[in-house]
Amino acid sequence: MQIIKNILPMQEAAAKAKRKGKTIGFVPTMGALHEGHASLLKQCRKDNDISVLSIFVNPKQFGPQEDFANYPREEKKDCLLAKKEKVDIIFYPSMKAMYAEGYLTYIDVESLNSKLCGQFRPGHFKGVATIVGKLLNIVSPDILYLGQKDAQQCVVLQKMITDLNWPVKVKVMPTVREPDGLAMSSRNKYLTVQERLQAPILYKALLQAKKAVTQGERDATKIRYLIETLIRENSASHIDYVECVDSNTLLPLKTLSGKVLIAIAVKFGQARLIDNIVLNIS
Repeated sequence: MQIIKNILPMQEAAAKAKRKGKTIGFVPTMGALHEGHASLLKQCRKDNDISVLSIFVNPKQFGPQEDFANYPREEKKDCLLAKKEKVDIIFYPSMKAMYAEGYLTYIDVESLNSKLCGQFRPGHFKGVATIVGKLLNIVSPDILYLGQKDAQQCVVLQKMITDLNWPVKVKVMPTVREPDGLAMSSRNKYLTVQERLQAPILYKALLQAKKAVTQGERDATKIRYLIETLIRENSASHIDYVECVDSNTLLPLKTLSGKVLIAIAVKFGQARLIDNIVLNIS
């Protein structure tokens, strides 16, 4: 396993692999790796000749009151997981390398950026799109691997890639969960013991919503109310949003039909957790 910390050597390694006709798979992360990331790396390894993992805590996607300074940084642990998953290259760039003095250029996927989490984290998806765009230029992957837990991020990045004609395929992999259903996330570390016991209600509420849809419910207001009630009755949390939206446009739905994303964002103390399910409704 090779660790590359500068942009030019990473570009050269990618170009060398391409000259040899090798395919490159890419998993971008902010580190603090867990089994959710491992699932992406497994698929990346399976599909490609070369697997590349990036680790960069991107300041441009954090708001002024968010957890950039405290975001978990676990380089040794991350390297062990990467080695276990047979990663070929870890790209570990510095802040100075990614955002040189005087940096001014950003990617803004209009409309999609301001919906769902974008209402509560202004500028977040602009930062995400910008850093992933830069990483795609540096790594030149054939396939980009993303996790379904970050559903809005997946939609934003897919639209960016389509609009800007990047020759890269996107594979969205299923959310990986703890045995009690809680979606794996680096921010789960922020949960207290009591909050951790309550947090699985998020997925349980989504499953109850799915059951209601299966039984014929199509009113988005009733589905949202069902989820909100279950979360409020079973946790001391604060709901940022519960939304039923079109899975491609993220536009809110009154009546559920087609490919529907039911997405939630809930705060448990210092931890802001997101989760979702996708339903194909005829």
